[in-house]
Amino acid sequence: METDNVMSVANGEISREIGDINLAYMLLAQKLVKQDRVAAMFRLGVSSELADMLASMSLAQIVKLAASNFLLCSFRLDEHASMSAVVGEGKDTMLQQAHMSILMSARSLQTRKAAVAA
Repeated sequence: METDNVMSVANGEISREIGDINLAYMLLAQKLVKQDRVAAMFRLGVSSELADMLASMSLAQIVKLAASNFLLCSFRLDEHASMSAVVGEGKDTMLQQAHMSILMSARSLQTRKAAVAA
């Protein structure tokens, strides 16, 4: 019984933390889109339509969406090999950033090609 209470408290805390991350992410995403739409689309990996939606969302809509207990953001590097290549031991920060930019550009191209083919 006591274990159930501890788990419930832990799950509630995790849900609040996810909500906090979601809110910070959505506010940052909206700020990026409003400042530089094209760069934001690249950095966030979102379509033109989603960028427009992000830019036009009200604070109330963002807060409501952020309250989900599912993360709204996701890893762009969703493969072990890609993540390992970027964070490899002894890599210079500039080299890591360049490698990440190359991976994200390649991924963006793959996504566009898939969308055109569909």
